[in-house]
Amino acid sequence: MKHARLGFYIFLIPVVLWLFLLIVIPHIDLLIMSLKSENDLGELVWSLQNYKNFFVEPVYWFTFVRTAVYSIIVTIITAIIALPVSFYITKVVNPRYSNFLSILLLMPFWVSELVRVYGWMILLRESGVINHFLLKLGILDKPIEFLYNDVSMIMVLVYTSMLFMVVPLISVMESLDDHLIEAAYDLGASTKDIVFKIILPHAKPGLTSGSIVVFMLTLGNYLTPNLIGGKNSLWFTEQIYTQFIASFNWNQGAAFGFLLLLLSSFIIWLGLKITKQNLSKVVQ
Repeated sequence: MKHARLGFYIFLIPVVLWLFLLIVIPHIDLLIMSLKSENDLGELVWSLQNYKNFFVEPVYWFTFVRTAVYSIIVTIITAIIALPVSFYITKVVNPRYSNFLSILLLMPFWVSELVRVYGWMILLRESGVINHFLLKLGILDKPIEFLYNDVSMIMVLVYTSMLFMVVPLISVMESLDDHLIEAAYDLGASTKDIVFKIILPHAKPGLTSGSIVVFMLTLGNYLTPNLIGGKNSLWFTEQIYTQFIASFNWNQGAAFGFLLLLLSSFIIWLGLKITKQNLSKVVQ
């Protein structure tokens, strides 16, 4: 009994330390920093001025809402693509090739996100691979700049976050009993009924957990909007970077960071309420 309790504490203490040192304490410090601003004498005083600046300046509001909307769009597109992919790997393809296909999905993520994003830049830029072949085939008379627009940015964001949607869906799909689908077909159910009444309800926990991860990663992404979207991408993480690094206004940057945290928490809570999911069941 004593050995079991000792083992429990050995595993519990690192988790608690990790939570407090790397998550709880930094966020408390972020909140405290956001509630301080300089007065006329250059002294830091308690104030809500940093939050008032956000509500007063239209560009902050527009970027904030734009980032949230585009993150939701990326999450939806990722789910639409990942669902049939995960179903094909677990239920359609020969079981001998399932692991091979899963490894193919994992392989691009063996390199850093920076390398993957630069790979897309090589493909999409004006002198890139796609333009080269389109010119060679005579489809284009002159190269087209596929980079630095919202469509290419969303496409690359979907690509970089796809794995985090596919993995939980594969895990859920593996537990789906094949006999349910076979019985539904034998009883005359259409493909649409099977998808919406059997597959989607069963995949709901995986969809929810994957959507949470994809949404949070997309909302907090800095690299892809900056490199693929260009100067006009207007992503809120760039506003935070500007305040911290370019303007050295750490208090304003902390306020923006805390607002982004509140936004992600609210949308996740709203999504759980709409889908009638429980967070404790989703993360199991």
